[in-house]
Amino acid sequence: MFPRITVPVFLPPGPRACKTNAITFRQLLPSLLFQPGKRLEDLSSVESAWNKVYTKDGAFTTIQGMSPGLCGVPVINDASVFKDKALVGGEWIEAKSGKRFDVIDPGSDKVWASCPDMEAQDVDDAVKASQKAFESYRKVNPRVRAQRLLKWDALIREHRDDIAQIVTYETGKPLAESQGELDYALGFTFWFAGEAERVQGTVQTPSAPNRRVFTVKQPIGVCVALVPWNFPIAMILRKAGAALAAGCTMIVKPSPETPLSVLTLALLAQKAGFEPGVFSVMTTSLENTPSLSEALCRHPSVRKVTFTGSTRVGKLVAKICADGLKKVTLELGGNCPFLIFDDADLEAAAGQLMALKWRHAGQACITANRVYVQKGVYDKFAQIIKEKTEALVVGHGSDKKTTMGPVTTPRSLDKATSQVEDAKKNGGNIILGGNKLHGSNGYSGYFFEPTIITGAKKEMLIANEETFAPVLALFQFDTEDEAVQRANETSMGLASYFFTKNVDRTWRLLENLEAGMIGMNTGNASAAESPFGGIKESGYGKESGKDVAIAEYMITKTGTFTLDGQY
Repeated sequence: MFPRITVPVFLPPGPRACKTNAITFRQLLPSLLFQPGKRLEDLSSVESAWNKVYTKDGAFTTIQGMSPGLCGVPVINDASVFKDKALVGGEWIEAKSGKRFDVIDPGSDKVWASCPDMEAQDVDDAVKASQKAFESYRKVNPRVRAQRLLKWDALIREHRDDIAQIVTYETGKPLAESQGELDYALGFTFWFAGEAERVQGTVQTPSAPNRRVFTVKQPIGVCVALVPWNFPIAMILRKAGAALAAGCTMIVKPSPETPLSVLTLALLAQKAGFEPGVFSVMTTSLENTPSLSEALCRHPSVRKVTFTGSTRVGKLVAKICADGLKKVTLELGGNCPFLIFDDADLEAAAGQLMALKWRHAGQACITANRVYVQKGVYDKFAQIIKEKTEALVVGHGSDKKTTMGPVTTPRSLDKATSQVEDAKKNGGNIILGGNKLHGSNGYSGYFFEPTIITGAKKEMLIANEETFAPVLALFQFDTEDEAVQRANETSMGLASYFFTKNVDRTWRLLENLEAGMIGMNTGNASAAESPFGGIKESGYGKESGKDVAIAEYMITKTGTFTLDGQY
């Protein structure tokens, strides 16, 4: 039924592995992945695979009757890039407890790998190693830091497709989207390599005679990055690129859903020449995430924390960091509005909305959460977006035909279901989708139909909370003033988008919409060159962009000098 595939595996060392004969081969598979030169070939069943896997010479065999999406096996070219241990002080280590947690493929709901389940007791060693590295790395010449960033960039590009495979099995997004994330993210490493040499101070003559005042910029110290699962590569490179360019060291706490892609980045950072302790990764389970994160935030040697995630958790991070007066950057929830006026190019607006809304099954902080369409084109636009959405192919991200994958966690399924049911109760019309696919025939993973709701009202849940799922609601409006008022009726202010051909309206909307980023006739407002960040309860601080991003990882020191015989 399924095509024959070949998968890279390795034989676990020592006789202890042979003592676990009771375990099924499918359960063992995660620990067998990614070692060059040993594969499984021509076995008639999963059970016989287990019996034959321990061959003395590692003979080549094949698993027949299993597709990559079903057995949870990323197809990678260079198995050496895969790491499943934490990186602390330049050493690949397990948690002190010895415990590990499972990594699940959201496209199949199957365990495919595991990582060290680090706890608060692991934090002190990691921070001390990072602090030790900082004492020397801060003195590395900016040109050398730039060269290492460019080398890191080149290595990631070299292994782009393999990393994308890992991202797909961690997040569920289609392989093309994972590759696209890599391409987008690499803009940050390239950009910040240049920023490393653009750090400048100032000199001025004050009002007091015979004095000069100057400022110098210096790296702030050990930084901690708490990152989400939706864009694991882009979030890391945007944060780490700025930190490493500035001369800081960084400890990354990845999401429990996506630790392995981040560990690959850490391996390539090592190969790029960054000293031990400059870039560290502490993996942990969902259960231990709060305590580990708090321990990192409270450690006295940590000087800066950057967090991307929900507004609720962001407020907790800010409160904890306030106790130590640590510098914090917060990139939080969106609930972003998308406005379409009567004079807009509807095809262009629909095309941009398709890319923005359905990318990663609606799981992006800057995705369009509330779509406001002017009354004169409401029905026409609803039909256009419905027809385009019907062409989406839902499936496992490893399947080349797939254009929309699953959501990453079961929690997103619950959110989507509750918003759809609430919309129905409040008079909304489900013109497409509306159903959970998870558990139905052919959909073992966390799948939900791409869903479009018309007749949406401000009282609905979807108008008042971030969706993070493939559910799109169309709201109708009459006037520009009404659209702006409704767009701004949220505690959040990350991004806003609008489509119009009216130049005067364009300028008014730029000034009147309450968001840190405004997309004007575009749904793509993020790039390495432009500052990224929100206002209101979407956080503070900027990532990417000239000067502002690297400044988040630096302190300004003022020097005052008195001289004789001048003015």
